[in-house]
Amino acid sequence: MITTESKERYLAAYQQAKPHLAKRAPAWLSELREAGIANFDQLGFPTTRIEEWRYTNVEPIAVQSFARANGEAQRVSAREVVARSMIDPAAARLVFVNGIYTEEFSQTAMLERGVVVKSLASFIKEDDATAASRLGHYASGRRQPFVALNTAFLEDGALVSIAAGCRADRPIYLVFVSTAANEPVVSHPRTLILLGAGSEAKIVESYLGLDGGYFCNAVTELAGAPDSVIEHYRLQQESDAGFHVGTLEARLDRGCHLTAHAVSLAGALVRNNVRVTLNGEGAECVLNGLYLADGKQHIDNFTEIEHVKPRARSLELYKGILGGSAHGVFNGRIVVHKDAQKTDARQTNKNLLLSADAVVNTQPQLEIYADDVKCSHGSTIGQMDGDALFYLRSRGLGVEEARSLLSFAFASDVVGRMKIDFLRARLDDYLVARFGRQ
Repeated sequence: MITTESKERYLAAYQQAKPHLAKRAPAWLSELREAGIANFDQLGFPTTRIEEWRYTNVEPIAVQSFARANGEAQRVSAREVVARSMIDPAAARLVFVNGIYTEEFSQTAMLERGVVVKSLASFIKEDDATAASRLGHYASGRRQPFVALNTAFLEDGALVSIAAGCRADRPIYLVFVSTAANEPVVSHPRTLILLGAGSEAKIVESYLGLDGGYFCNAVTELAGAPDSVIEHYRLQQESDAGFHVGTLEARLDRGCHLTAHAVSLAGALVRNNVRVTLNGEGAECVLNGLYLADGKQHIDNFTEIEHVKPRARSLELYKGILGGSAHGVFNGRIVVHKDAQKTDARQTNKNLLLSADAVVNTQPQLEIYADDVKCSHGSTIGQMDGDALFYLRSRGLGVEEARSLLSFAFASDVVGRMKIDFLRARLDDYLVARFGRQ
């Protein structure tokens, strides 16, 4: 049960960390943190009485005592990080261990002109004015307690800035490693992605858990200027005992195009929040998601797309495969505002259950306040198709082999939409290995 004591523990942790956080911090950052902890104090941890959290009980996070992470880079090898996080070893990358930037694991020498990739702490120190005008302006903690908590403890993370007109051909990887061999730890990494007008970029956020029980509470703010094009990938591979709450808040101006892929492969309790505001005429977003769960894992996907201006378009496809006694959640909300005429919005959620004990709760939603729109949504939950199984078995495949092939094909529909060849190939290999074991 979530009690007042759970909230008080985090409030006390903030007061304890405050002297460290305040060292050499500009006034605006201290004020931002204070606003964050004030919002969290007002909101507290969400409960299942709140509609957006109806199917996800965060009690395992709320009741646990987590120590402040200290990096622990000495226990992690760069080779292990690269191998397990599915990143291209030749690509530019920033690596964070328990939320702290680890320079010896990172490489940025090959960045193209007009591309800036650095730790958020360095960005705040070197460009205080820009940081003050952008950080915290897209992700709000006023109604999101975990964003508020991240803001209160904001210390480090990643900055990616693409200059106007710059087209970054090579992917940029941001790797967040969590490890907690000695005691449970918590980290609050923050990422800020800024795209100039007419720019293009591919960015991969990889969240990797190595061992132990921990809580990674990550927030990404993305601002797309007019006519920019961004491919954003979020790959989550937490440990079996790891907790993860991740939030992507994106604001897209006129003609901006965002394609966001979210892949969740592991974790004890995972909550993914994706909120996109189509704030300019002709803006477009494509959301693709894949979540795999087994055992007693719980994976919750919450998406919200707000159509604010006319002639914007959104396409959404989320697919889940669940076995054991796993629990999956999809809650997708599309809001079409009064002035967003000529909106085109489509949303689909499909789920495949591999066992009788697996459960999925799916809730697609449309709120339409305009009268000239094309909107649709739908969801399906089912077990393996009997006719397809019979067909494959009639061609000489065994039962398990046929089930594995159909599961792989179901997941590949999402993976095949990814445009980074290296990452797509690594995910294909992972899916073959995972479903081959079943």
